[in-house]
Amino acid sequence: MSTGELLSSEPSELKFPFELKKQISCSLQLSNKTDNYVAFKVKTTNPNKYCVRPNTGVVLPRSTCDVIVTMQAQKEAPPDMQCRDKFLLQSVKVNDGLTANDITAEMFNKEAGNVVEECKLKVVYISPPSTAQEGSEEGPSPGVSFSDGKHANAAEFASGARAFTEGLEAQEISSEEKALMTKLTEEKNKAIQQSNKLRHELDLFKREGSKSGGGVSFMFVMLIGLLGIIMGYIMKKW
Repeated sequence: MSTGELLSSEPSELKFPFELKKQISCSLQLSNKTDNYVAFKVKTTNPNKYCVRPNTGVVLPRSTCDVIVTMQAQKEAPPDMQCRDKFLLQSVKVNDGLTANDITAEMFNKEAGNVVEECKLKVVYISPPSTAQEGSEEGPSPGVSFSDGKHANAAEFASGARAFTEGLEAQEISSEEKALMTKLTEEKNKAIQQSNKLRHELDLFKREGSKSGGGVSFMFVMLIGLLGIIMGYIMKKW
């Protein structure tokens, strides 16, 4: 924490987890420990690189104010990750009831006789943690299969779940086909039995017809037609 008589800032350094080609923000909290209204202004040595919101404002007595500092995406990293950029926090007592819209640049002019408190803040780049490196230190080497599933990643878990689901679907389809085959077999056997029965009756009619010396009766013709229908049904099913 950087402490002044008017405002204190937390943290005392602006820390950015540096990543190339990525816009990064960090927050700064200003605390007013006095009984006075305090106006502040934030300056930087590299204004084209940073965006400060709000860069000016008023902190009420015994209150705090949050300031967001955003660093624009960088195309390359500085040598040794060292940054020379700095920020300057200026603060001054103002009249009660003053708002941010009433702040002027003249308020922070020391040459005009204003008592301006200044606090310098450094910029620090922090290397983001490497998840790949952490995984190689804690887990087994790549290519090792996971038997207990405790260290399996999300992709492997999703793949296993998908394979399990597909296996269940295959089992369900196989069961349905098996039930259909069983039903068709039963119908076939019944049709064959009925066909054999009709053939036996036809033989009886033939023998009776030969004994009576007559022609083929109407019942005989009907039985032949029925036999044809049954045989057609069997061929359609198979």
